[in-house]
Amino acid sequence: MTATPGATPTIVLVGHGMVGQRFLEALAERGLTATHRVVVLCEEPRPAYDRVQLTSYFSGRTAEELSVTDMGFITAHGIELHVGDPAVTVDREARKVTARSGLVVGYDVLVLATGSSPFVPPVPNRDAAGCFVYRTIEDLLAIEEYARTRAATGAVVGGGLLGLEAAGALKGLGLASHIVEFAPRLMPVQVDEGGGAALLRTVEEMGLSVHTGVGTQEIVVGEDGAVTGMRLSDGSELATDMVVFSAGVRPRDQLARDCGLKVGERGGVTVDEQCRTVSDPRVFAIGECAQAADGRVYGLVAPGYEQAETAAAAIAGDEAAFTGADLSTKLKLLGVDVASFGDAHGTAEGCLDVVYSDSRAGLYKKLVIGRDGTLLGGVLVGDAEAYGTLRALTGSVPPVSPESLVLPAGAGQGARLGPSALPDEAVICSCHNVTKGAVRGAVTGHRCTTVPEVQKCTRAGTGCGSCVKVLGQLVTAELEASGVAVDKGLCGCFARTREELYEIVLALRLTSYRELLDRYGREGARGGDGCEVCKPAVASIIASLAPTIGASGYVLDGEQAALQDSNDHFLANLQRNGSYSVVPRIPGGEIAPEKLIVIGEVARDFGLYTKITGGQRIDMFGARVEQLPLIWARLVDAGFESGHAYGKSLRTVKSCVGRTWCRYGVQDSVRMAIDLELRYRGLRSPHKLKSAVSGCARECAEAQSKDFGVIATSSGWNLYVGGNGGATPRHADLLAQDLSDAELVRLIDRFLMFYIRTADRLERTATWLERIPGGLDHVRNVVVHDSLGICDELEALMRAHVAHYRDEWAATVDDPEKLARFVSFVNAPDTPDPVVAFVPERDQIKPDLQLLSIGPRPADDVLEGSAQR
Repeated sequence: MTATPGATPTIVLVGHGMVGQRFLEALAERGLTATHRVVVLCEEPRPAYDRVQLTSYFSGRTAEELSVTDMGFITAHGIELHVGDPAVTVDREARKVTARSGLVVGYDVLVLATGSSPFVPPVPNRDAAGCFVYRTIEDLLAIEEYARTRAATGAVVGGGLLGLEAAGALKGLGLASHIVEFAPRLMPVQVDEGGGAALLRTVEEMGLSVHTGVGTQEIVVGEDGAVTGMRLSDGSELATDMVVFSAGVRPRDQLARDCGLKVGERGGVTVDEQCRTVSDPRVFAIGECAQAADGRVYGLVAPGYEQAETAAAAIAGDEAAFTGADLSTKLKLLGVDVASFGDAHGTAEGCLDVVYSDSRAGLYKKLVIGRDGTLLGGVLVGDAEAYGTLRALTGSVPPVSPESLVLPAGAGQGARLGPSALPDEAVICSCHNVTKGAVRGAVTGHRCTTVPEVQKCTRAGTGCGSCVKVLGQLVTAELEASGVAVDKGLCGCFARTREELYEIVLALRLTSYRELLDRYGREGARGGDGCEVCKPAVASIIASLAPTIGASGYVLDGEQAALQDSNDHFLANLQRNGSYSVVPRIPGGEIAPEKLIVIGEVARDFGLYTKITGGQRIDMFGARVEQLPLIWARLVDAGFESGHAYGKSLRTVKSCVGRTWCRYGVQDSVRMAIDLELRYRGLRSPHKLKSAVSGCARECAEAQSKDFGVIATSSGWNLYVGGNGGATPRHADLLAQDLSDAELVRLIDRFLMFYIRTADRLERTATWLERIPGGLDHVRNVVVHDSLGICDELEALMRAHVAHYRDEWAATVDDPEKLARFVSFVNAPDTPDPVVAFVPERDQIKPDLQLLSIGPRPADDVLEGSAQR
C-alpha cells in the first residue's frame, strides 16, 4: 500500500468486536502499528468483549471480566480507539470515513469489521414493548431490567446456539421459558435428528418448554402495547410477557452498500482470498460482515480470527489466504455439552454412521466414517469429553475401532486416546489454527514448560477454550517424552502431590497447616502464608484424618478456620446476592410430617425461599449471615443436622421406597440409604460425594450416576462406583455384586478411604477412577482383594470417623465464641449487609440483583495511546 509521500499511512478499522481486536493484535505482531496510524471506530459504548461468553453475565460475570481488550495494549501501540462513535459514511473516492460525532478520518487502508445484526422475523408487533434481541451487553441489561419488573414468562424465537443460551438466561432470571424453533429439531445446523432428540429431552427435563416445527405468525399485545403472547403458525397461542428474537443473524453490510461496495446475494461484503473487497483494493472486510472467497459468510469466531490474520498479512505485503474454515464447534448450552465437527451430517457419498445413544442419560454420540475407515466428522451431545481428540483425528483413520470411540467410560470397552495418537498435522486449536506439531515445537524449541507459556507462544487455547484440556495433556506428554521432570506439585507452595501430603500428615500425625508448610513446603514458601489452592486442600486432609491424628474435627477451630473455602467459613453456601442457603440433612429422603412442619415454619418465619432438590431434601435460600445461627438453633432443636451442602463431603444418599411400598422392590432400599448416609455424614473428601440406593433393577434412584451407588438384587446388593451426573456424565462401574449388608458397608468404607487417600485436589471419583493407574481393575484389587495389604488401615480410618462424628451446626449453636463470626461487618456486628435484598416471585422471594450501571461514553470520547503523531 502506498501513501502520500512524507505522511504516516493510516489504517481505519470500522468495528471493534472480537475479530476487530484480533486484527489489531495481528497488525501489532507484524509491526504495522509502529509504521501506521491506526484508528478504530467502535459503535458500542465499550471496547471489544467476549460475545461467545455473553450469557455468563447472568452467572455473575461482569462487563469488565468479559472484555478481551487490554487497554495497555491499546496505549502501547498508539491505537486511537473511539468508543460509542460508529462510522456513518465512507467516501471511497476521497478515502475518508465520517463518524457519527462528525469526526472525519482519512485512510490509506479501510477494514470493515462491522459484524452482524440479529434477524427479526417480519411479524406484526415485533417492535412492541417486551420484544428484545440477544446480541450485546446492552441487550442483556434491557432484558434483565424488563424481566425483573414486568415479566414472569419469556419466549425465545430460535432454537439455535444463541437461542438456547437466551432461553437459559431467561430461566436463570426466574422466568418460565419457552423456545420456538421453525425447524423440526433444536440446533438444526449443528446436530442431526438423533442429537436434536437427545438435546430436546435434556432441555425439557430442565423445565423449559420447546415448540419445534412451528413459526411465529404474530406478537400479541395488550392495551398498553406490551407483549402478552405469541400466535404460532399451527394456530396455537402462547402466553408470554417477553419475546427474545434469536433466529439467526445477518451481515451488517449497509455501510458497504452505501459506498458502492459489492455484496453477496444474501448479504456480506464480497472479498477475495486476501479478504480484500473485490470492488476496492484499499478496503478489506473480515468477520461476519464478509462473504468469503468460497461464497460463505462465517458466523463463528475462529474463521473470523483467521480472516483478521489474513487481512493483516495482506496489508503487510505477506502471502496469506483465507479459502474456508473448519466449522467444528463445542459449546455448553444450558449446562449440556454439545459438539459437532467435520461432516457432522454425513453428506459424503458412501459414508457410514457409528452411533451410541442413551436417552435416559441424555447421551448421543455419532461418528461419520468413510468407506476406508477415515473419520469424517461427528456429533456429540451430553458428553463431549473426546471432542478435542476426535476433531484432531478427523481426516485420518483412528488407531482404534470407531465403536470403541463412542462408548462412554464405564460401558463396554470404550477407548481413550491420548495426545500420542494424534499426528503432528492435527489441528489442536481451531480458533488460531495451531497444530500438534506447533505445540510440540513450543515445548521443545521454545522451552515452554507450562500450558500458559505454550498459550503465550502459540495462542492455542486463548480463543473459545475447548482445546485447553487436550493442550495440557499434550504439553505434559511432550515434557515427559523429552525427559523433563514435570512438576506435579499441588501448587506453588508444595512440590508434593495431594496424595503425598496425605501420607505425610497421616504418618507424622501433623495437625497444623503451618507446620506442614514450614517442614515440607517449597523453600520459597516456607514461613509464608500459603495460597488459596493448598490451604483448603490441606484443611480437607486434616479434617478427614482428624480422629486418627488427634486434630479437632470442627473445621472452624483455631488455624483450621483460616484455611477453609468461602462456603465453609459460615457453614453455608454463598448465593448470588450475598445471602446463604440452609440445607438440613434428610437421610435417605425420609422425613416425618413433624419435621416437614418445622422446615415450613422456619422458612416462613425467616422469609426464606424453599426448593425440593434432586437429592431428596429441602433447600432454603435467602438467609443473611447473621440469621444462620438463629435458623440452625431451631433446626437443631427439632433434631436436624447439617446437610453439608457447603462442604467437600457426603451430600446425600437418595433412595426409592424399596420393597416396603413398591411391588417391584426386592430389598429395603430406604433403610440402607439411611444407614449409609448416617455412617458417612461429615466425611471430608477431595470433592463432594453423592450416593443412591435402588430397591430393584428398575433403578429409580439413579444409583449408576453416583460416586457410589447401590442396587438391590434378590441375593443382596450390587455396588457401583465412579459414576457422575452433571456436566460430564459417567456411568458407574460395577465393583462387586450380591453383597450382604456387612460386605457392602465394608467395601464402601474401603473404597471411600482409598479415594480420599489417593485422589487429587477437587477430583471427583469419576475422574479419579479414570486417572489412577490400572483404573477399575486396580481399585477392585485394592478394595476387594486387599492387594496392597492396606484394607485393615482403611477400615480403621473409617471407624474412627464414624465414632468421632459430631454435627458442625450443633457444635456451633452451643458455643458463644463460635457464634461471634456470623456477622456481615466485624466492626458493626448488628448491621445487616444492605446489598442483600429480595423481590417477590411466585409467592416466594428471589434475589434483587443490582444491574450494571454502564452508560455510553460521549460520542467524541477517545481512548488513545499516542494519537498525536
